[in-house]
Amino acid sequence: MDVILLGTGTPMPHPDRAGPATLVKAGGSNILIDCGRAVVMRLAASGVGPQAISAVLITHMHSDHISDLNDVITTHWVMNPGPARLQVFGPPGIRGVVDATLAMLALDIGYRIAHHADLNAPPDVVVTELSPGTGFSVSDCHVTAHATEHAPAAPSLGYRISHDGAVAAIAGDTIPCKGLDELCLGADVYVQATIRDDLVKRVPSRRLQDILDYHSTAEQAAQTAQRAGVKTLMLTHYVPPLQPGQEEEWLIRMRPHFSGEIVLGNDLTSVSVTAKPR
Repeated sequence: MDVILLGTGTPMPHPDRAGPATLVKAGGSNILIDCGRAVVMRLAASGVGPQAISAVLITHMHSDHISDLNDVITTHWVMNPGPARLQVFGPPGIRGVVDATLAMLALDIGYRIAHHADLNAPPDVVVTELSPGTGFSVSDCHVTAHATEHAPAAPSLGYRISHDGAVAAIAGDTIPCKGLDELCLGADVYVQATIRDDLVKRVPSRRLQDILDYHSTAEQAAQTAQRAGVKTLMLTHYVPPLQPGQEEEWLIRMRPHFSGEIVLGNDLTSVSVTAKPR
């Protein structure tokens, strides 16, 4: 199993960080979690074309996590040589997002069907709205949805992906909560959107201060990982953006709370987990 941070950015544009997106490659599956800006470009850089995506899992409907869902749908459709179904999973509300996205793409879809003789149907997108505790399969991977807390962006979900004994927990945006602990329990890799509250508090912006009450701090992410017995903690969605040379500052804040490996990733950082013998 490979866990790849495709995009480690936030709603604030950054030249080196695409919007939030994570790719889990396991067995024959390529599972995309969230679709932030430039996700298709980062997929290409990772060596996985959008036509090879097995499923899309959406954590919540904040714009920075779904802004390029339209590009994933379009390129998955156009780049596949024949009919191909795209599965999209997410919390209640994701069906309306996909329906609205397809409506927005209606003109483009019509143009392409009119122009290409071998395109004779619109994108085949199957949407499943999930409740916490729902489990399902994506090829040879098992996925379980877990409740997270990111109110008022509710409901929000994290995803636990298992393959051959390897487990990745992809949390999205959340504060510490019971559902997050359950999601991460014993995971090999735990991916968490994270803020430095000490730095955010210095910025004289009421709107930026508002993010403090619904994101995990670096210390809280480390505490969750320790509590859940996680092996490797990967950080993403840095607020403020992680700058070169700041890595040790972040690690100093986290190491007292977590004894495992901490990965401060730029875009395309990856962690590999070896399958466990049965």
